[in-house]
Amino acid sequence: METANQPLNRWYEILEKIFQYYADLPYRYGDVTNHIVISRDCNHFMLLHEGWENHRRVYGTIIHVEIRDGKIWIHYDGIEDGITDELVAAGVPKDRIVLAFHPPEIRQHTGYAVA
Repeated sequence: METANQPLNRWYEILEKIFQYYADLPYRYGDVTNHIVISRDCNHFMLLHEGWENHRRVYGTIIHVEIRDGKIWIHYDGIEDGITDELVAAGVPKDRIVLAFHPPEIRQHTGYAVA
């Protein structure tokens, strides 16, 4: 029997798995580490990197995703090919993924949810 939280719990698992995969990839140069930050009470997921490369500070967001209104909102995706194909391959319907980094008037042409 399905419960109302079943898709949400499944999405947590999918996102955690994807984020862990990218967090485990070593940074190419310098002493830089990746960190996963998850706020289950606010439904935000972030992958950050921080450290030093050639006396230069490295810090920033790699991915920021939010689960809002029954959809996965991708606010920022700094992965080369993006994570949308991975989400779809894991069973998340395209109409449940919002590419929030695109302006609302462009989203209707992406093949994903508008909002």
